Amino acid sequence: MAKTRQARFTTQDLEGLPELEDESSALWDATLSDVPRRLLTAAVRCFASNGFHATTTRDISGAVGLSPAALYVHFPSKEVVLFEIIRTAHSTVLRYVTEPAVADIEDPVRHLQALVARYTEWHARYHVAARVSQYELAGLTAEHYEEILEMRHETNMVFRTAVQRGVSAGVFADVDVKRVARAILSLGIDLVRWYRRDGADSPDQLGEYTAQLALKMAVTPDLDLGPAPLGTPAATPA
Repeated sequence: MAKTRQARFTTQDLEGLPELEDESSALWDATLSDVPRRLLTAAVRCFASNGFHATTTRDISGAVGLSPAALYVHFPSKEVVLFEIIRTAHSTVLRYVTEPAVADIEDPVRHLQALVARYTEWHARYHVAARVSQYELAGLTAEHYEEILEMRHETNMVFRTAVQRGVSAGVFADVDVKRVARAILSLGIDLVRWYRRDGADSPDQLGEYTAQLALKMAVTPDLDLGPAPLGTPAATPA
């Protein structure tokens, strides 16, 4: 049986969709003029809905009422637009979670709590741009991908260091630091798949809740329960 192809959203389809409502338009470099900032915001919405490869420059330019060629006045290619979105998102959130208001907290528990709360809150507040920055990496050139990968490594190290700090101080359990840090990062990132601004939790509320979950992971000793009782999958009928 042939697979049903997912419908491609037009720019008209995207207008007013609550799942595309976030604060991404505030992310862009203040030195950019109005048109490139609008193009980046339009690209975020298009990439988040249709993916990088299925989005055309006509889609992006048309969403802000410009001709298809207008994009090339401000960006040399569609890939550079994607890179600017992903670079901006990664650098902004990394800067946000390493500001002195977080980095200078001496207590390891409070430090991890603030770190996770900020990371989660940021991803909820800018969830559409964050979705693109996390799930459209394959659209980047090898050179641009390496630049983003370096920022991702830096972010990972911030969380590993925070967990290790608590383990070394004896306030966290002797957990597997890399695994716990990876799980905590996933909590903050994966919400971009489902978060909506008109949902039950504000970005701040979601940040605080996720921070509590992260602390429970860090302070609870690893339980050696053996393999999970998954059983053997039933054979698929012929």
